Amino acid sequence: MRLALVDACPTDTTSMPQILLFNKPFGVLSQFTAEPPHKTLAQYINSKGFYAAGRLDKDSEGLLLLTNDGKLQQKISNPRYGKSKTYLVQVEGQIEQSAIEALSNGLMLKDGLSKPAKARIIEEPDLWPRDPPIRVRKHIPCSWIELSLSEGRNRQVRRMTAAVGFPTLRLVRTKIAQWELGKLKPGESKLLTI
Repeated sequence: MRLALVDACPTDTTSMPQILLFNKPFGVLSQFTAEPPHKTLAQYINSKGFYAAGRLDKDSEGLLLLTNDGKLQQKISNPRYGKSKTYLVQVEGQIEQSAIEALSNGLMLKDGLSKPAKARIIEEPDLWPRDPPIRVRKHIPCSWIELSLSEGRNRQVRRMTAAVGFPTLRLVRTKIAQWELGKLKPGESKLLTI
């Protein structure tokens, strides 16, 4: 009796769940449909059947996840699953430890109390230049923090830093759950099979 050999490593991965890590540039909308004069994902991503798992507003940069799997998209984007998201945030002013503690404890925002975040002051990270550059005020310093949240409220990081008196100048997402931006440059993407 002869046994048929089964290919344990199929080469057709189109039916397998995949994630596309994308470094969203500043000014790009997290959607494929056109909204002139703004750029959209369609100008960077040619892969069919991929949809954004969550959003990143046009004024923010960094990691955006896209997937071809609806269930995975839901698990990543729905706040009830509590996926942690990490950001590098440039703020106006020399941030104080009391502001870091307030961010870490949770803040009262217009839409209710935010969950506690992980926040810490960091040195200026080695990032690509933003295009266009942030506005600079000669007599007002700026500083950087790293902030991790498990909520998904609209423009939450910006609202939180403003609430503690340090408005956000630049916002770069570097991590969502276990997926990291790594060395991807703005506009670059990397495909992973789950």
